[in-house]
Amino acid sequence: MKPRLTTSLGQQLVLTPQLRQAIHLLQLSALELEAELAEAVESNPLLDWAEPGELRTTEAGAGDAPGTAGGDDDAPPPDDVAPWTGGDEPWQQRIGHSDDDDDGDAADRVAEPQSLRDHLQWQLHLTHLSARDRRIGAALIDAIDDDGYLRESLQALCEAVRPDLVVSEDEMLAVLRQLQGFDPAGVGARDLGECLLLQLAPLPDDTPGKPLALRIAAGPIDRLPKIGIDGVAGELHCTLCEADTALRLLRSLDPRPGAQIGSLPADTYITPDCVIWRRQGVWRVGLASGRAPRLTIHRGYEQMIGHAGASDGYLRGRLQEARWLLRNIEARGETLLKVVRCLVRQQSGFLEFGAQALRPLTLREVAAEVGLHESTVSRAIARKYVRTPRGTVALRSFFASGIDTDGGGEASSIAIQSMIRRLVEAENPRKPLSDALLSEALKAAGVPVARRTVAKYREAMGIVSSQERVRIG
Repeated sequence: MKPRLTTSLGQQLVLTPQLRQAIHLLQLSALELEAELAEAVESNPLLDWAEPGELRTTEAGAGDAPGTAGGDDDAPPPDDVAPWTGGDEPWQQRIGHSDDDDDGDAADRVAEPQSLRDHLQWQLHLTHLSARDRRIGAALIDAIDDDGYLRESLQALCEAVRPDLVVSEDEMLAVLRQLQGFDPAGVGARDLGECLLLQLAPLPDDTPGKPLALRIAAGPIDRLPKIGIDGVAGELHCTLCEADTALRLLRSLDPRPGAQIGSLPADTYITPDCVIWRRQGVWRVGLASGRAPRLTIHRGYEQMIGHAGASDGYLRGRLQEARWLLRNIEARGETLLKVVRCLVRQQSGFLEFGAQALRPLTLREVAAEVGLHESTVSRAIARKYVRTPRGTVALRSFFASGIDTDGGGEASSIAIQSMIRRLVEAENPRKPLSDALLSEALKAAGVPVARRTVAKYREAMGIVSSQERVRIG
């Protein structure tokens, strides 16, 4: 047999740059998206700022829900609702009251800082883990550094939580596996190889290079700078082409996933991504225009490409990039609207009556209803805000864990905190309510909460103990 070179044609599914771009855009805040698009216009001559008349202006949330009392259907939405160019039908939901809308003020709000630990603790709070496993999870999260890695050994962590919590390494590992499924992908890894493995796992099995990339991440990843692609090919008995495909896939992953979630400066202003308003007793949802610019294809260059045929490869490539960016921006908007619609359906009581009406809701429930993965929902709401009649709030405010009530339902932890705050505000300042009395009052209202839980919620809200709340005279 003689060695020879052959060529072949085939089709395969690739983890495309377009897919990575879609994921990247989805997790950006409104201000970050604005900066991203401005950079894209500077670097791509095929992109241009759109004039208002160039966009379709289908109103998101137009029309009344069936059975709603008639009203002025031509009344405009709030000024900061963007023209919607997506494919979904306008959406609305009937609510109980039809009093005059209160759109609130349009002033910028200051963004609340959010650290990686805050983001992980919030996800832990929404899980169905037992109280013991949540305590273990909280200890693990405290040990995760800003890059998203767990640098301490499980044995050291088991020692650190004693005597308050006696935990075996197996228990600690089991909870760690749960945390490693949180957003961002790769968080909770104990080394680079595990971080990459966690990011590779959810990719489709037919992603080119995935099987070999898994072997590299589990094996020679730490020695890669020394052995190079030739060493990988020799050690894993693969061709240079196969090794190159796997390494390109690995390079597309994030070696520092925790850096995606960082604290915002205290003076960072926010722009809402969506607007929720009410007209004629109907909740409506739309994308907020804010300060986010709108893009379009530069018509002059597009016509030039059409006349040039296939000769200008550079411009054709940039045209394809521009089209993908516009599609991914539209997909981002569709996903946001889909998630916010679900949140309004689930939490209309919160919009009407405030935090005391917030019902328990988890990422898993929303993901199941809208047909998306939990990590996609998490990215969609990360650092996103919505303007409502109750002010501008973070989308994560619509989520809460629950406690069983005497009536057979559930009350959210945030609703219970709101009840505690109201009880404290109405108490006799000379005889403040102790945690035990607050617990009894909640039980009388049908929400059985232990005294220790009341104390935890009170401290989380910054309310001092009854002894410190006593006021004489």
